[in-house]
Amino acid sequence: MELLENPVRPYAWGSRTTIADLVGRPVPAPHPEAELWMGAHPGDPSWIGDESLVDVLAKDPEGQLGEDVVARWAGKLPFLVKVLAAEEPLSLQAHPSDAQAAEGYAREERQGMPRDAAIRNYPDPTAKPELLCALTEFHALAGFRDPRRTVELLRAVETPGLSPYVELLAEDPNREGLRALFTTWITLPQPAIDALMPELLDECVRHVKDHGPFELECRTALELGEGYPGDAGVLAALLLNRLVLAPGEAIFLPAGNLHTYLHGTGVEVLANSDNVLRGGLTPKHVDVPELLRVLDFGYGDMTVTTGEQTGARHVYRTSAPEFELSRLEWRNETSPVRLPTGTPRILVTIDGELTVAADEEKTALPRGRAMWIPASDPEITLTPANTWTRAFTATPGHP
Repeated sequence: MELLENPVRPYAWGSRTTIADLVGRPVPAPHPEAELWMGAHPGDPSWIGDESLVDVLAKDPEGQLGEDVVARWAGKLPFLVKVLAAEEPLSLQAHPSDAQAAEGYAREERQGMPRDAAIRNYPDPTAKPELLCALTEFHALAGFRDPRRTVELLRAVETPGLSPYVELLAEDPNREGLRALFTTWITLPQPAIDALMPELLDECVRHVKDHGPFELECRTALELGEGYPGDAGVLAALLLNRLVLAPGEAIFLPAGNLHTYLHGTGVEVLANSDNVLRGGLTPKHVDVPELLRVLDFGYGDMTVTTGEQTGARHVYRTSAPEFELSRLEWRNETSPVRLPTGTPRILVTIDGELTVAADEEKTALPRGRAMWIPASDPEITLTPANTWTRAFTATPGHP
């Protein structure tokens, strides 16, 4: 068991209070802090003393990761854990599948593109499925809404300029219609966007004032329109499910899912990759043809889960082989939880304090601290020091 020192990513959409408060630094921070990374991503790994976790794993892969993980993931830790603090919306984005990532990475390597280049899409050769579990009320757009419902939304705010696009989807309320409308909007010339948006946003104002059935979606369009004027991503956002997650609720985002996080704090576990294809709501590089290659135009409501509960442990199971996330939550009781040996894991305390015990060794894990637990360690016992304690543990997924 080793305490981790973890890097913070200072993206502009981050919070100046959330992560600083979590890790016990002065609030407010001098600049926005968006993500606290815990893992062995080569671009920004965690540290154990004066060694990066990447180097620790390389020195003793079987002891740290276990034989099965070494064989399955070529001696690499397959997941990354983040605390994500969104004060403003992230870019509209999707992530590639394994095959798409491998092909895109190889293509950009052949082109000699630097891995930190602003126009690079694939700094990693791997997929990036992810699961987001809310710590606070968390607002997101994720996955394409049923197109028939989207037609109802668009007709509720219809303008003369919007009418042709409404009919485009109404005539084909399926995957093909969504692809056609999204592609049309994301490739509109800027003068066409500038002509369409003011009337549309005026109708959204009217709908909000009238407390119409799509009030939340219209408020979101207005907020995005104010923050990103003239951005085609504001139009694209009208096609997505608008979600409000309560603490403990989670969504799984497989390859190809178009999404953005709007506001809130959550714990995110994802494959150990930083591949992002952006679709708008950002000044960063947007590669429309590449985005269209990876997008999944399947539609429907997003599944929201609170995990499978056994005592204080809630396990979020997904189809992603790279990771499995568990939430550990004690309310008005302090019963210990045992974690099995034989698999590597990252443990992070969000509220309260834990005592982490293995054989005769005991370590305190206070709020905001994370711990690396190698596969070779014996069974771990977690005992909360407080009657309100919340923590998360991530491991590789099951075969």
